[in-house]
Amino acid sequence: MKFTTLKFENDRLVLLDQTLLPGEEVYLYLKDYREAIEAIKMLRVRGAPAIGIAAAYAAVLATMQSENMEGLYAALEEIRNARPTAVNLAWAVDQIKELVEKSGAEKPSDLKEIILKKALEIHRDDELMCERMGKNGAKLIKDGMSILTHCNAGALATGGIGTALAVIYMAAKEGKRVKVYADETRPLLQGARLTTWELMQENIDVTLNTDNMAATLMQQGKIDCVITGADRVAKNYDVVNKIGTYGVAVLAKHHNIPFYVAIPMSTYDPDTPTGKDIEIEMRSPEEVTYWGGIRTAPENVQVYSPAFDMTPHELVTAIITDEGIIYPNPDGRQMVAD
Repeated sequence: MKFTTLKFENDRLVLLDQTLLPGEEVYLYLKDYREAIEAIKMLRVRGAPAIGIAAAYAAVLATMQSENMEGLYAALEEIRNARPTAVNLAWAVDQIKELVEKSGAEKPSDLKEIILKKALEIHRDDELMCERMGKNGAKLIKDGMSILTHCNAGALATGGIGTALAVIYMAAKEGKRVKVYADETRPLLQGARLTTWELMQENIDVTLNTDNMAATLMQQGKIDCVITGADRVAKNYDVVNKIGTYGVAVLAKHHNIPFYVAIPMSTYDPDTPTGKDIEIEMRSPEEVTYWGGIRTAPENVQVYSPAFDMTPHELVTAIITDEGIIYPNPDGRQMVAD
């Protein structure tokens, strides 16, 4: 890719500040794990896999700052609770905690190199998973297809080339002509600000549309399939992803259009029975009532602003993973890998 989403360098977590895209390409250099937590909460880094990697690197910073083991455990818990919905964050921190518990270390500083090695491993594994996911998903893409996406599930959201966009990148690499329609993704416009920017960097044919244009695009026969990412997939393959995903899935079902979800297996959560059991993060009302610092709604208006919604597994045609393609059965209990 022509940009770097995140990396650990010179004892600092380096992040591309995604809140400033596409206007400015600014990198943050974070030395404090609390700054990393703030970056996760404020969506300076976002996307389930990227959040997990950032959390692992934040744990490295915590070893450098914590005065004792009690302080390190408290820091790890703070990092783990930065955002509630995306499973990769807790998944990454839990791996770090397990290392700490098994180490027998007496001082946090003794753990820096061990945890850094693990964080780099998590990052590298995600990069490889993205490539495998892209290759698996590209099998579903035919030359000349038009694909609708929602939110951003590309390199900006992962440690590699993305989840949903990995499929597109790999299909293009194989010589297939693809056209992408990108939902703008209200209220923070991740599709408009991030997906279009990222695809244009890679010379992929992309057209921006507002969220409420998706139905018309489908009605006009302009969409051949939908591909999204996910922040968590429950045991029964219910999908929790950026708010608006459920609506797109319902539209795809009505128009007989395949609805695909691309995830690394680290986003699959076998410990959560269904999507209804997943906590949905609620965001600040100001994300809806303001845009670009300008108020766009009346003072004191009531606001409903969930960050995610749940798409039942029966609306999902297939789940593309790094291990293969999963076709959820109607009862959601079995997995068939391609």
